[in-house]
Amino acid sequence: MVHVHSTFWSGAREGFTVFLPLSVGLVPWALVMGMAMAGVGFTPLQAMGMNVLVFAGTAQLGTLPLIAAEAPLWLILTTALALNLRFVIFSAAIAPGFRGVPMPARWVSGFLLTDGVFAVCLDKMLTVDDPRWRLGYYLAPAVWSWVLWQGFALIGVFASGILPKQWSLEFMATIALIVLLVPMAKVRPMLLAAVVGGLSATLLRNMPLRLGVVAGIVAGIAAGFAAEHWEHRSKPT
Repeated sequence: MVHVHSTFWSGAREGFTVFLPLSVGLVPWALVMGMAMAGVGFTPLQAMGMNVLVFAGTAQLGTLPLIAAEAPLWLILTTALALNLRFVIFSAAIAPGFRGVPMPARWVSGFLLTDGVFAVCLDKMLTVDDPRWRLGYYLAPAVWSWVLWQGFALIGVFASGILPKQWSLEFMATIALIVLLVPMAKVRPMLLAAVVGGLSATLLRNMPLRLGVVAGIVAGIAAGFAAEHWEHRSKPT
């Protein structure tokens, strides 16, 4: 039993250490999220309820204007699903790293999956043999991300209208997202998905109800899956 715990905590320490510098970028992003939810009229309870249940900044920010405009529920749900489609690729890519991990731990890990955790954990999850070490390496940054996200989003809710606009938190949050994209771009399907999705969303930006963003995401996901399928077929058997 001691050995089981020691390998888990060894992986957790290394995962947390590797992720800690990157996690700083979550702070402005979470603050912007909290301020945005307060800005559309959410009460603190409503804002944190959404933050805990959805736990997906891009989907939250993408659907808030639709909620504020009282858009149809189907459009809000479709937009949220489209904005989160990238996690289908993330999950498929990192799934082999959970071999030997119990099913309850997999469900929790799936809920806690974020862009940054995926980018940091992917390589080690696919190369280390010990499932306990892998689980610790994944859960430490994943839980830390959740805590940071909830805490600073709550601060953003109460700080809405107080923080100076000169701080340009929206710009800082964008920079944080770009930093997250860099390690993921090392994987060819991810890079192709980002390029195709970004170009498609830009070209279709004038579509009504922000549907250009949804179309761009769908195009990016399709390109990523196609690239991954082509890579598997081209590998020698």
